[in-house]
Amino acid sequence: MPPPVPTDGDGTLRRTLTFRDLVVYGLLFIAPMAPVGVFGTLDARSHGAVALVYVVATAAMALTAFSYAQMVRVAPRAGSVYTYARVGLGEGAGFVAGWMAMLDYLLIPAVAYLFSGIAMHALVPAVPQWVWTALAVVVTTGLNLSGVRAAALAGFLVLAMEIAVLAAFVVAASVALAQDGPHRGWLSPLTGEGGFETAAVLGAVSVAVLSYLGFDAIASFAEEAAGGSEKVARAVITCLAAAGVLFVLQTYLAALLAPMSPTDLAANPSTQGAAFYETVDAATGAWMHDLVAASKAIGAAFAALAGQAAAGRLLFAMARDRRLPALLSKVDPGSGVPRPALLASASVTLLAAVWAARRDDGLDRLVSVVDVGALTAFALLHASVIGWFCVRGGGGRISPARHVLIPLLGLAVVTAVIAEAAWTAQLAGAVWLAAALTYLTTQHARRHRRDTPDDRQESSGHR
Repeated sequence: MPPPVPTDGDGTLRRTLTFRDLVVYGLLFIAPMAPVGVFGTLDARSHGAVALVYVVATAAMALTAFSYAQMVRVAPRAGSVYTYARVGLGEGAGFVAGWMAMLDYLLIPAVAYLFSGIAMHALVPAVPQWVWTALAVVVTTGLNLSGVRAAALAGFLVLAMEIAVLAAFVVAASVALAQDGPHRGWLSPLTGEGGFETAAVLGAVSVAVLSYLGFDAIASFAEEAAGGSEKVARAVITCLAAAGVLFVLQTYLAALLAPMSPTDLAANPSTQGAAFYETVDAATGAWMHDLVAASKAIGAAFAALAGQAAAGRLLFAMARDRRLPALLSKVDPGSGVPRPALLASASVTLLAAVWAARRDDGLDRLVSVVDVGALTAFALLHASVIGWFCVRGGGGRISPARHVLIPLLGLAVVTAVIAEAAWTAQLAGAVWLAAALTYLTTQHARRHRRDTPDDRQESSGHR
């Protein structure tokens, strides 16, 4: 059976998060305008069918959301995929899942902090980029340490600002389309330019699914949700659906207004990163460009806040199960948050973000390693559903569709995305996995030596 949720002592977290709070954390981590940075790349890869790419990506990630919803009902504890793999596949698999997810939860906030530092440095060049980056870490860490409710409230206000900016873009884009008409066909964002190509769309989907990394952070707050696991499961699916709608809407409008064709973007890769901003400039003016840029700067820091909070819960859960140092399992009696775990995750993130901010190639190096950890954890999540319901016999009545077919489809999608990842990311993931297996083997050997009686004591007992 799943391990019980502790009810007292150092391992207790307070159940104060509402359904809205959970959705806010998920959307903050994802960021409502996540497609801005990859719009040009997806437009070029899909031959213009960029909105369809996000339709397919949302459907693909819905398989993962469904598996999360299944397992959060089985094991409503902090730790997310670490806990689910531990319950569905065993102690070793749980540790590996937590270890791989740790790579994602520790480094995605570092990337977000770096984005914030880059944007703020562009606005105030006199202050070095790494200083802005470090300041963002300090401010958001302070909010996380003040309590989960305070952080959720601040996050809600920032999320409302991001959605307001997105709404302003939608209105401005709609006005531009009404006045001047689209640069492409009205259906081209769903069908592509010059004919639909399945391979091109699927290739772009392998990149687009990375925009969704972070919605799973909701499951990390299972022990802090007022209303139980059912509310967490609904929040996971609601967050993914809301993100999908926002992603499809903004990429559809941007594709209609884009001044460059997908062919031109493919021929000039250096223009792809700024393609969304170029579209905004051309269609609505510089004011919208500045508004989107400022929103991204603030939103990135608070996306990191949500990621840092999730990382702290993951470290806390693994420490509580004696997979990491026991100090990380302590909960602050005043704020009710796992303070040592939060400080540990903030320290690692700060070092990674500031290191990257001081290097010209820092962003590329960070981005190349964060994705494989999350995707590997997703793969173990899907396997956990099958393991718990079909192998370990803990699920009662088994539904072949819900407990076998959907997880297998999700596993196939995740495996395909990992196969499409850059070789540097695959290498980083393999090294991190090897470290997990080495640590697991060492820990197992220590336990075995501790539990095995001394030979001399055993022989003297026989005499």
